[in-house]
Amino acid sequence: MRKGFSVGLLGGSFNPAHGGHRRMSLAALERLGLDEIWWLVSPQNPLKPVAGMAPLAARLASAKRVARHPRIRPTAIEAELGTQLTIDTLQALKRRFPQVRFVWLMGSDNLLQFHRWAAWREIARQVPIVVMARPLYHGRSQSAPAMGWLRRYRHRNAAGWRSWDLPAIAQVNLGLDTTSATALRRSDPDWADDILEKQEPAA
Repeated sequence: MRKGFSVGLLGGSFNPAHGGHRRMSLAALERLGLDEIWWLVSPQNPLKPVAGMAPLAARLASAKRVARHPRIRPTAIEAELGTQLTIDTLQALKRRFPQVRFVWLMGSDNLLQFHRWAAWREIARQVPIVVMARPLYHGRSQSAPAMGWLRRYRHRNAAGWRSWDLPAIAQVNLGLDTTSATALRRSDPDWADDILEKQEPAA
């Protein structure tokens, strides 16, 4: 990766991954001019219960199945780094890839709870944040507790993220997409078992 290589980071449980993740990523690739997007499939989101969380292998497999794009890279790098908190992951990635310019991507549903993330203000000081607006959450996300602090750092043009002083945040409107992992789990409770069964055994 050359100096200035740009990567969007999309963290999440991906329990399971779905078309909404892919649509968000394709929009970010185009509108932010990114070289790649890395899906950070979390070993365990500290804000989500362990009960109902599929094994990491199943969630990573679902992400690889959904991504279907050479510049979208599903990864379990947090398990390799031994990190769970986003701030720790960011710092580890910046140490490992000092030549890369990272931007953090999140859905507007995550912005609603961003104030609950460990060291969330420091996250905003580490990387630009671009919120990919999701229906049902967009209006409420503008009055999210974290926006009380972040609003003063808001930018209108997300495409200019490389030149921002930090902290900085902007929004990209994706239009309507109501796909959710919760609904997918309800419609197919055995999805994780099915995907693991279909994986080829290791050589």
